Amino acid sequence: MKVFFAALFFAIISLQSSAQKLVMPGDYPDPSVVKIGNRYWASATSSNWFPAYPLLVSKDLIKWEAKGYVFNQLPAWADYYFWAPEISYEKGKVYIYYTAHKRGGNLCVGIASADKPEGPYTDHGPLICQEAGSIDAFPMRDKNGKLFMIWKEDGNSVKKPTPIWAQEMNEGRTALTGEKKELFRGTEPWEGELIEGVSMIRNGEYFYAFYAAAACCGRKCNYGTGIARAKDLLGPWEKYSKNPVITHDDEWKCPGHGTPIEKNGKYYFLYHAYENKSNVYAGRQGLLSEFKFTSDGWIEFEKDQLAPEKTSGITIKDDFNGAALNDNWQWSIFQNVSSSIQNNILELNANPVKSGAYLGQKTFNANYKAGISVLQKSAAEAGLAAIGDDRNLIRLSVFKNKIRIVQLKDDKETIIKEREIPLSEIIHLSMKVSNGKDITFSYSTDGNTYQVLQEKEIDGSFLPPWDRAVRIGPISNGSANQKAYFKNFSLVGAPD
Repeated sequence: MKVFFAALFFAIISLQSSAQKLVMPGDYPDPSVVKIGNRYWASATSSNWFPAYPLLVSKDLIKWEAKGYVFNQLPAWADYYFWAPEISYEKGKVYIYYTAHKRGGNLCVGIASADKPEGPYTDHGPLICQEAGSIDAFPMRDKNGKLFMIWKEDGNSVKKPTPIWAQEMNEGRTALTGEKKELFRGTEPWEGELIEGVSMIRNGEYFYAFYAAAACCGRKCNYGTGIARAKDLLGPWEKYSKNPVITHDDEWKCPGHGTPIEKNGKYYFLYHAYENKSNVYAGRQGLLSEFKFTSDGWIEFEKDQLAPEKTSGITIKDDFNGAALNDNWQWSIFQNVSSSIQNNILELNANPVKSGAYLGQKTFNANYKAGISVLQKSAAEAGLAAIGDDRNLIRLSVFKNKIRIVQLKDDKETIIKEREIPLSEIIHLSMKVSNGKDITFSYSTDGNTYQVLQEKEIDGSFLPPWDRAVRIGPISNGSANQKAYFKNFSLVGAPD
């Protein structure tokens, strides 16, 4: 398949000890990383986008390549909110400890395993299901080699504290044994009574916990990263007096929830943050910082924490000339989306709901242009959409001799503009986005001259859900037996 990812996974990004670097552009919340052989493997939250949990591989922690997903079919016990995967490797086996919403229940920690990091993965079901919810699992061995599970009780969802628990786990990873013990919880003002996303590393006489605190997501987030240490895994734990060790600056905000990793004798932390310019619209992007162990037994990050990496050069082009969709396309976890590719044409079955059936690609910065071509033979209403979720999107779509802009906000549909156009074998649709949210649609019947359809920019600030980013892609509206046909998708970053 002819797909170009200029600066996406193959960006020329230098790793410097004096600053963190953007290494996973786009929406990659809660990233987790492990070394397997001579490669590093990572995953991240996918929430309600499917397939679930992207898999990425790298030789150097900087240039990452997509390698499919953990789940291409939903686990039988879970239905949505696929959050916070932790990828782990031991004794020739790869384990994914993950969080999902249990059907008819609450958040649970589940586990899946594979013989190789690219899968296929076998799901083993839920392992921890507390009444308030269980989330953010991390496996860790104590100094005697006993295997423990570390996790957060999701008390904040019911306005209660969020203790971090540890409990011994059997070697088969099928059950917890003994009694759980609380390690620590939010006690400092900056933590906002909410601690989560704990990951650990052992060095010298100490276990070190990297943890995130305060509000993770959305425009009002105030996330930060703290460090705690203990000589025994079960404590007592001591928080660093200089916390938070990573916090916001002029370029990035709300940094946290990641995993420490060693590379060639140096130590790094892979985590997420919002870029201030693209903010919630591009989502929580993957960052990398180097850290050191200090002579007094703590962890120190470089002062220049949040130096920016530009994402304006990112370009994605997909001419649909493969046998199936490439790994960067996802869809709603609540829809059974049906698509196929033949002769450089994407066929997308319609869905008879307001949101239609859609596919989405990550966005990367505040300003960009997207385009796709619609074939007139489409029986469904075919278009290009900026997507938040099933209840919130904006689309430019074509149906027979009409083109129109439709806004779906809180599941209420509004036609913003509609116009008759000459019948043409192919209609080229274009979307220009500024400031992450200001949208201008245009179209062309010859691929050269474009006509703007609206009088003023459309405000898309309502689009992103609290835990996700805006995505762009084709959309097909109509009855279940109708299809839409597309060619030549593009997404091109513009200067900020």
